[in-house]
Amino acid sequence: MKFTLNMEDLVVEGNEIDNMTVDWLEDVTQERVLEISNIWISSQTFLTEKMVGLTKVGESSLTIEPVEE
Repeated sequence: MKFTLNMEDLVVEGNEIDNMTVDWLEDVTQERVLEISNIWISSQTFLTEKMVGLTKVGESSLTIEPVEE
């Protein structure tokens, strides 16, 4: 799967950043994709809890799409 994380109005280690996009490939099961999606939807502090140095995120979105082989 291809994951794409878009974030706007970030504060990382005291530095203000207008926007940032991070994408990566990960071999995950459909069950794991559902788990990640549920965590993403239910937690407003998911990113600041998981990313070292990140203290603020204005808007964010996570896209998960299959990768064609």
